[in-house]
Amino acid sequence: MTATLSKVMLYAALPAAATLAGALLALLKQPSAGLRSAVQHFAAGTVFSVLAVELLPDLMHRRMPWPTFIGFSLGVAFMLGLKWWSERGGNAEGSRDPRALITALGVDVVLDGALIGLSFAAGEKQGLLLTIGLVLETFFLGASCATSLRTAGQTSLRIGITAAILGIGVLAGAGAGAVILNSVTPVFIDALLAFGVAALLYLVTEELLVEAHEGKETPVQAAMFFLGFILLFMIDMLI
Repeated sequence: MTATLSKVMLYAALPAAATLAGALLALLKQPSAGLRSAVQHFAAGTVFSVLAVELLPDLMHRRMPWPTFIGFSLGVAFMLGLKWWSERGGNAEGSRDPRALITALGVDVVLDGALIGLSFAAGEKQGLLLTIGLVLETFFLGASCATSLRTAGQTSLRIGITAAILGIGVLAGAGAGAVILNSVTPVFIDALLAFGVAALLYLVTEELLVEAHEGKETPVQAAMFFLGFILLFMIDMLI
């Protein structure tokens, strides 16, 4: 238990630091729309690669269809509810209430951390690969947090503190995921992994790629999705 927890927390420290780095970079200089789109495509490709190569095959091999169905369905419902919460209080132009958005981001990063902890049910390699994908995702969560709070008129100090709290949320979620992994039966682990798969699919299709397509897209930006996918796929074969 102690060894697993220490590894999980070590891995989780990377996306936690990426959350803070994304916020600080957004405060210093906003990346261009083209660069944001390219990196979001790349991040979506890496996360999708982990799903296709590691997590989904592991669920298939477990052969627990009903826990998988229930966990997946709850994951979809949770992510849709989270989307509704983050958009509540928006104005006619579609901007979102920063308080609701930050709450949703907080839940999101805790869930990301928990997924790192739970991924150890499939193996340490799977945990490492998922961490690589989530580093890019949490980087943009931090940048989104900073941009939203800056638009709302918050000070740089308050934005930095909020980003640090989000980073702590990643670590807290990872610790909780590791504890759950060592405390529940395989049936519940299967359901929780299916919940995580649904959350990651939502992340790729409804967040990263949707935001990446907001502006005019070039073939190079689109190709970054496939580059992220194949790079993580190659890493998986080499380690």
